[in-house]
Amino acid sequence: MTTTNQFWRSKHLLEMSHDEWESVCDGCAKCCLHQLEDEETEEIVFTNVACELLDEGSCRCTDYQQRSARVPDCMAMNKENVVECAEFAPPSCAYRLLLEGKELPSWHHLNSGSKRTIHELNKTVQGRTVKLKDVLPGQLENHVVYWPNDK
Repeated sequence: MTTTNQFWRSKHLLEMSHDEWESVCDGCAKCCLHQLEDEETEEIVFTNVACELLDEGSCRCTDYQQRSARVPDCMAMNKENVVECAEFAPPSCAYRLLLEGKELPSWHHLNSGSKRTIHELNKTVQGRTVKLKDVLPGQLENHVVYWPNDK
């Protein structure tokens, strides 16, 4: 079941209302994973290490309103920084896809009509992460994963 008001197809991200903007997020929480830069290739790679504010069960931030204050390197994407942040977002990120002029995947809740679909199809971080406090110092590179790049 698709949403009848398909605003994401007719509006640019920067034209969306606050509620429309917020509804574009698919809730995968991949943007809540720590990232590293390969020094040789300058490629950004994801780890399975999640932000301390992430509730892995719901794939939601436990302090969404204050996330940037509490986690200075939080990727708090908004209309003002979406262009800069999108390059660090996973390829399946709805904001990145729309910015690139691409369609949202069929499993996205705006297309499927259900926020459960993304979890049912294993497109989130649910059950796949560890917290930074559980990673030994200097061992972040041992947690590099490639599944966040799956579309």
